[in-house]
Amino acid sequence: MSEDNTPDEADAFIAEATADENAALKVENAALKEQILRFAAEAENTKRRAEREANDARAYAIQKFARDLLGVADNLARALVYEPAESGDPAVKNFVLGVEMTEKELQSAFERNGLKKLDPLRGERFDPHRHQAMMEQPGTDVAAGGVVEVMQPGYELLGRLVRPAMVVVAAKESAPPPPAATAAAGSNPYEAGEEADPGGAVDRRA
Repeated sequence: MSEDNTPDEADAFIAEATADENAALKVENAALKEQILRFAAEAENTKRRAEREANDARAYAIQKFARDLLGVADNLARALVYEPAESGDPAVKNFVLGVEMTEKELQSAFERNGLKKLDPLRGERFDPHRHQAMMEQPGTDVAAGGVVEVMQPGYELLGRLVRPAMVVVAAKESAPPPPAATAAAGSNPYEAGEEADPGGAVDRRA
């Protein structure tokens, strides 16, 4: 700084230099914040990807074993459907109780290992990603496209579909036949039952 500079000029020079430095620091600070946010997002994505890959590996490892056990669960459920009602034989009662306890314990084991049962309620909307329509049933109290009955429950393992639920779906109402055109109905007066002069349309001016 030359000696000819006045104090005011020196103060202005210092203020300008300080402002430039502050602006540079703000730009650098914003760039660092953006870089930190980008690193945090990448770390979160890496964490989620690792969790997803771990779940996939786990699901692949036990998927075949879980699918093999579904037949056991189905047979136990069928046995409970046809259990004898009000049997007076203690042996039969104990047998039925044992089957019920086995079925509950098997379902609990499924849930502990991430195998979830898909048993849609009556009236629930049909989901093609989780349900398989085996047939349509018309004339029900369920809205069209809703589940009427579950023929066989489905299962998904850690969010991955193992077997869709086999269901009966309420059919859509068929559209009524289109009404006959009025012009077509009136084109022949004899079909409409009208009394008309057959020669009424003849030009008699000749």
